Amino acid sequence: MKKVLCILSLALTTSFAFAQEDAPETTPLEITGSGDIYYKYDFAKVPNIPTSFATDQNSVSLGMLDIALKKKIKNISFVGEISFGPRGQYQSLPNGDGSSSNADNSFHIQNLYASYAVTDKLSLTAGYMGTFIGYEVISPVANFHYSTSYLFSYGPFQNAGVKANYAITEKFGAMVGVFNDSWNTYKADSQKGLNAVGGQLSYVTDKASAYVNFLDGSVSGTIVDLTATFQLTEKFKLGLNGADFSNEGDVGYSGAALYPSYAISDAFSLGLRGEYFKFKEGSGDTNVTAFTLSGNYKINGLTIIPEFRLDSNSDEVLFVDSDLAPAKSASQVLIALVYGF
Repeated sequence: MKKVLCILSLALTTSFAFAQEDAPETTPLEITGSGDIYYKYDFAKVPNIPTSFATDQNSVSLGMLDIALKKKIKNISFVGEISFGPRGQYQSLPNGDGSSSNADNSFHIQNLYASYAVTDKLSLTAGYMGTFIGYEVISPVANFHYSTSYLFSYGPFQNAGVKANYAITEKFGAMVGVFNDSWNTYKADSQKGLNAVGGQLSYVTDKASAYVNFLDGSVSGTIVDLTATFQLTEKFKLGLNGADFSNEGDVGYSGAALYPSYAISDAFSLGLRGEYFKFKEGSGDTNVTAFTLSGNYKINGLTIIPEFRLDSNSDEVLFVDSDLAPAKSASQVLIALVYGF
């Protein structure tokens, strides 16, 4: 469920339930994706909350158009995913300086990788992949909330490398891999190469899932992450995410987020994200508490997401008021239209 079009990534990075001799010669090309637009208003009248996406103030704005392709021939699977628009290009890919006018920022590949099912339990995957770290993802079709958490925004989005997934039992799985020296880039430093090592332990049932994740490299730093989801009743679901990241110079962060949601009807759900996030000393030594209340109204493939968000920081270093003076809090409302196909 990582920072990609979540369903495709999980399908190809967990255990493969087919063997070479039982697999069909080929499957039809699958095409899935999403498109999204939003309107956001910050009560300070300027973009104010320093998390990813939904940054435009008082504007009907684009998110992204995302298209994912999946193909399987016997025990070989391939996924390619491309996106167009700010959310999928310069706002999430660091190949340029983060500005929409940057000519170098033409990369908009979210995923490009192939997998080989060695057995019905073991698979190997290589390429540019949505990260296995974290709870939220880039594509809004897989998130309950349209705005994103601090844990998402300051964590990895993609990792390029090679990994092996093994189904220990029907419920337990493990992954180990080697990855490029830095997050979010398909090209490693030629002197460092595959400098990072990562792993994951997973537990998945019909009612619950949990992933313990680890990634360490001399350039990328060290991050330990836990994500879990519990379907407590037919209508009530609880998600959680906790992470600690550190790098040289006491740079990094730690934090935790809870995601309770309740299905009021088949079409409408209400959910809250409560997050505590602390920058370490080398990154500013301050903390923020954020609450986001969102609704999800689904009609066919369309999800309408009204949202209210309130972030607080007692050090007055993250936010400003309408006079651009330091402020202890920031609040915004938005409405987003997300269509999945």
